[in-house]
Amino acid sequence: MGLVRRRNEDAIHVGPFLIAIADGLGGHVAGDVASSTAIEAVRRYDQVVTPDALSVALGQAVDAANKALRQRTEAEPDLAGMGTTLVAMLKSGETVALANVGDSRAYLLRGTDPLHGQTTQITEDHLYKHLVADAADVPNLPDRLARFLDGRPDGRSPDITLLTLAPGDRILLCTDGLSSYVPHDQVHTTLANSVTPQEAVERLIASALAHGGPDNVTVAVIYVASRSNGQRKQLER
Repeated sequence: MGLVRRRNEDAIHVGPFLIAIADGLGGHVAGDVASSTAIEAVRRYDQVVTPDALSVALGQAVDAANKALRQRTEAEPDLAGMGTTLVAMLKSGETVALANVGDSRAYLLRGTDPLHGQTTQITEDHLYKHLVADAADVPNLPDRLARFLDGRPDGRSPDITLLTLAPGDRILLCTDGLSSYVPHDQVHTTLANSVTPQEAVERLIASALAHGGPDNVTVAVIYVASRSNGQRKQLER
């Protein structure tokens, strides 16, 4: 829970192959219903797929979430207008696909030595200012979402990024309850210095609240490690 919100409109799924975070839109009808509906739809895709099928499978998962929202509003008209962002990661062996719609983000800290690695944002926020040329020179341009899931069939497709995992990689998925309030360098320092994913999660959430975070904050952290006996890489969540 954020320091201002009266209810938590985020939802999360952490499974053996799929991790997904949805952030119900503040100010819209039933943001909590939207996020939970989306997560319930995508969690059905938490299953084994081949690396070459990752993009298709994850795209189908996001489409299923959008269709689930449409079906929910058709069944319950009072929910019309609800919406949610979504960021998700589906893995197969050493390959992962990342999907995002809206401004929930994915970050990657790469390097066998995290303290000397670099953390980069690997998703793009779907904001109107990213669609406007020379947006930095336009005064009072609001940070309005240009894309999100709300059940409509047009313009709701995700960006999908393929990534090959390497030993030492650390991946962060989060809502804007974190990224809007905690500076990037602090996010990096926390990822690099935390011994376990759980420690990183707890420290990042504490940082969001310490910065006065009014929004709900949801965080998932994944560490890629190699077994000392040379067996295949494992994900630690």
